Amino acid sequence: MSSNLFNENEELMEYEATPEQAGERVDKFVTDSINDDAISRTQVQDWIKVGAVQVNGNTVKANYKLSSGDQVAVKVPEPEDAAILAENIPLDIVYEDSDVIVINKPRGMVVHPAPGHSSGTVVNALMYHCKDLSGINGVLRPGIVHRIDKDTSGLLMAAKNDLAHVSLAEQLKEHTVSRKYIALVHGNLPHDQGTIDAPIGRDQNDRKLFTVTEKNSKHSVTHFVVLERLVDYTIVELQLETGRTHQIRVHLKYIGYPLAGDPVYGRNKTVALKGQALHAALLGFNHPRTGEFLEFEVPIPGDMEHVINSLRLR
Repeated sequence: MSSNLFNENEELMEYEATPEQAGERVDKFVTDSINDDAISRTQVQDWIKVGAVQVNGNTVKANYKLSSGDQVAVKVPEPEDAAILAENIPLDIVYEDSDVIVINKPRGMVVHPAPGHSSGTVVNALMYHCKDLSGINGVLRPGIVHRIDKDTSGLLMAAKNDLAHVSLAEQLKEHTVSRKYIALVHGNLPHDQGTIDAPIGRDQNDRKLFTVTEKNSKHSVTHFVVLERLVDYTIVELQLETGRTHQIRVHLKYIGYPLAGDPVYGRNKTVALKGQALHAALLGFNHPRTGEFLEFEVPIPGDMEHVINSLRLR
């Protein structure tokens, strides 16, 4: 049956089922298509129950089996709980004006509230500092255009109004945002530079993880340049062409040189870091209002520098 629950204030996402996806349950299809580790299959099933997911313009049940060419539309409902606490958490602000703010996020800080992390996040801190973040992503993620993992440090930008949000999101979509990372990886990379072009999707054996796969995956490209070789380790600079969840971590594991300290995709024997040795060192984008290209760079954090200096002395 048809549904008129969609409204103009909700974010629309549209997907088309491929021949390979024919016969797949719609709840699984939507979860895989969104490809966001903050969105669970249970969450998608709740959306389906309230009619927020439509197939060819009709509401369906979670166990609906897709046919090739089916048009799936998802309207993410506004969160019912709007009580996200503004917290006076210090921020390392690299740049700020009336449209955008760029911060240097410390390792261990979650970007936006999610189950298990309702406070102490970048969003909680930004809400206290800015008061007027863009509301496009809804109450739970105001101003957030992109994010970096909890245990990755470095540069992160947020939009302070909807004009800025639309512009920055479009630049990310068009791959015109410059993003470079510094990483310490296990092993000695044999090539001075290279490109990892391998599609990423959810791991079918563990829905919380991502992996290189041809099934229900997205095109993913990471470029790397070796900066320095150490005993049993390599320091590399990585440039993202696409921005998938856990992309760098998954790609480095895939080629056999996982991130040092990565508790999920790395090795057991590793360095004394609370999380992966990955730092978002450079961020560049066109200012959403003036069009001026802005570029920012921050050094690796002290704990990562200490580990690298220790390895140099071996």
